[in-house]
Amino acid sequence: FELPSDSFKYLGWCDVEELGVRGNQLRCPRVREGPSEEELFFRKEEHTLKKRKQVTDTEKWEKRLQENWENCAELNLSFQDLGDLYQVENFKRILRRLIRVEKLWLVDNSLTDLSAIRLPRCRELNVNKNHFTSFKQLPKIPQIQHLSLAENNITTLSGISDFRHTPLESLILKRNPCEFQERYRQLVFSSLPNLKMLDGIPKLPEDCSPPDVRFFYRMCTIL
Repeated sequence: FELPSDSFKYLGWCDVEELGVRGNQLRCPRVREGPSEEELFFRKEEHTLKKRKQVTDTEKWEKRLQENWENCAELNLSFQDLGDLYQVENFKRILRRLIRVEKLWLVDNSLTDLSAIRLPRCRELNVNKNHFTSFKQLPKIPQIQHLSLAENNITTLSGISDFRHTPLESLILKRNPCEFQERYRQLVFSSLPNLKMLDGIPKLPEDCSPPDVRFFYRMCTIL
């Protein structure tokens, strides 16, 4: 049975009539796009389609001003359920507009590569529970201070030195394969001398010892 709200379930907040809420007023918005018209017909949900009307350039501009992602300083875009490519592209379109965001949460979005995204003012980024396999796949974050990458699939510490020239103070890599690397903490702190905390544990005296050069010539195979 259809619920009274069914006709609104794929409706973007900007499309709701007589609504003046701006993007920077939202804290946990759902920004993924709904299914295409063809997909809705396939699902037999064409009743959810809005009546088509000619959209003027003025209306397009008003919608862009209403989104105003450029003014967001703190935003939570977690749990977006990005199931289709067009939803991922729309998601990245919004990320590219976050030029002033300082705190950003992107938890559990099945993200794999944001290397084309630049977040020039971001100081705190949480991308836990995604599918990153390398530090090279992260967005450009020159002002980052707190970075959380727990529960991804980062296998090696290759590329971590790219953060050497950032003000990064704390880093979380819990439940990544690289956490099981021999002399893991020493390797991280030697690559990031300004780092103060790793995986919630402050820098310890034993973390400052240089990594064993012989480490790079050994390999352990677990069968």
